[in-house]
Amino acid sequence: MDSSEKLIELIQRYKQLGIDSQIDYEKFYLYSIITHSTAIEGSTVTEIENQLLFDEGLSAGGKPIREQMMNLDLKAAYEDSIRLAKSHTQFSVEMLKNLSRLVMQHTGSTYKTALGEFSSAEGDLRLVNVTAGVGGRSYMSFQKVPEKLQEFCNWVNSKRLEMMSVAQKYDFTFETHYRLVTIHPWADGNGRMARLIMNYLQFEFGLIPSKVLKEERGAYINALIETREKDDITIFKKFMTNQMIRTLSDEIDLFLKSTENENFFKEERVVYKKVKTRDKILQLLSANPKHTTQKLAQEIGITTKAVEKQLAKLKAESLLRRDGPDKGGRWVVI
Repeated sequence: MDSSEKLIELIQRYKQLGIDSQIDYEKFYLYSIITHSTAIEGSTVTEIENQLLFDEGLSAGGKPIREQMMNLDLKAAYEDSIRLAKSHTQFSVEMLKNLSRLVMQHTGSTYKTALGEFSSAEGDLRLVNVTAGVGGRSYMSFQKVPEKLQEFCNWVNSKRLEMMSVAQKYDFTFETHYRLVTIHPWADGNGRMARLIMNYLQFEFGLIPSKVLKEERGAYINALIETREKDDITIFKKFMTNQMIRTLSDEIDLFLKSTENENFFKEERVVYKKVKTRDKILQLLSANPKHTTQKLAQEIGITTKAVEKQLAKLKAESLLRRDGPDKGGRWVVI
């Protein structure tokens, strides 16, 4: 079984289990995507801290304000992208610039160049050349960015109209991610934007959105670099497919474990209740051997039928016997 087949099998299992139908699934899955995406860019805010930040407005103690604003900004951008995805909005350079503005609105910078000022906080396209880290290869010249970004939008708008299988849709969204980050249209936030646009299309297609796990940051960057150096998109597609497989596998395992624990504790509660009921009956009859079933039911808080069932079991186990008639007789605890 290749990785694409494994992915489809896991998606089917994921949906059969109803994991995507749980209360607040979409919200908390989105929070997880945001947390991992910003963590790749250096944020140390955890998923739990983001839940409190997003839902309660409670800031994470000891965490830099910039990191928290990075997460809030990305949340705003995702919410807008989901709205656009639901209406199947056509891709355009202006739409991408607006999403980039949301991603960087509180953490972006203003740059002064010979060609004038531009601001990443406003979603402006870069007017400078950039490289992939210290000693890294240069991205395309900034003069080419507007044209290449328009070509990117045309390609996405055309491609998304094609009939595709689920596996092909994932491949398309992974390639979209790679193409956008390779154009590198902005001075800041290109990684977050590339992942957001990948998820945008997955939301539109009704797919389970992909997460790039923060623990895989190094492998993720290496996959991007190797894909670019070898000009082989299958490298990045394979990496992202395996990321999706890992995410789904982990969530299925977690769901099954939580379900097993829930069932275990339910069984334990039932056993515990039975033990307490038996003990209570024996205690009450030791104190007053002439208690009636009605009185026992009233004292314990269960039905008379339930008391009768427990009395029969206690007698069968030779823990209790009845001396004398039903009326006027007495119980003897053995």
